[in-house]
Amino acid sequence: MDNTHLILLLAGVTLVAFLYSSVGHAGASGYIAVMTLCGLATDFIRPTALVLNILVASIGSFQFWRAGHFSWRLFWPFALLCIPAAYLGGYLQLPTSIFKMLIGAVLLFSAARLFFCPNDPPNTTTPPVSGAVGIGAGLGFLAGLTGTGGGIFLTPLLLFCRWASIRRAAAVSALFILLNSGAGLVGYVSSGRPVPSFAWVLAVAAVVAGAIGSQLGSRHFPVRIISGILATVLVLAGCKLIFTG
Repeated sequence: MDNTHLILLLAGVTLVAFLYSSVGHAGASGYIAVMTLCGLATDFIRPTALVLNILVASIGSFQFWRAGHFSWRLFWPFALLCIPAAYLGGYLQLPTSIFKMLIGAVLLFSAARLFFCPNDPPNTTTPPVSGAVGIGAGLGFLAGLTGTGGGIFLTPLLLFCRWASIRRAAAVSALFILLNSGAGLVGYVSSGRPVPSFAWVLAVAAVVAGAIGSQLGSRHFPVRIISGILATVLVLAGCKLIFTG
């Protein structure tokens, strides 16, 4: 990789980590898009995205928890089966083009809803435990399969079902992403595929930007700004999934 592509790659990873971390996400879909545009090989992209996801999600989980937005009661049903499901998804190598097209359309629809309804839900309810467990398992499997953390799907679901406020959804999604990304990476490595050493170079940029973004998102950004950033993130992720599907 020449210097120009390296600078563009580092700049893209930095921007993605900042934007995604401010809404409790780790940025896997964005990292995948940036690395794809820079012409990196598929075998490099998936494990690198998972490594960056783990680091940024760790920071985001801590920042949103420290700010008092995390809810264990909301989190645990979604997390109950996500780890084995993400491990299985990370282990498998299946065509994901149809999944990407459908999920990309869902993300674009979610983004449209956020643009027109940027505020927190007026009231929230508790999700049914059985439904949350099933959703968590499905999102975990999809996260491992696609090399993402699953938060890009969980956050809009929590908001549209009125199960959480925007910051609480971000806090729950951050830890959900961390668990899924860790399990997905273990599954990937267990199948005999290595993690590229260059991933740790990109990790420095992601960690610094993720720390700044999660600090601003958890404490300082108004809800409308967080909602706008989240909608932008969903558009980017949805377009990426559709046009690379």
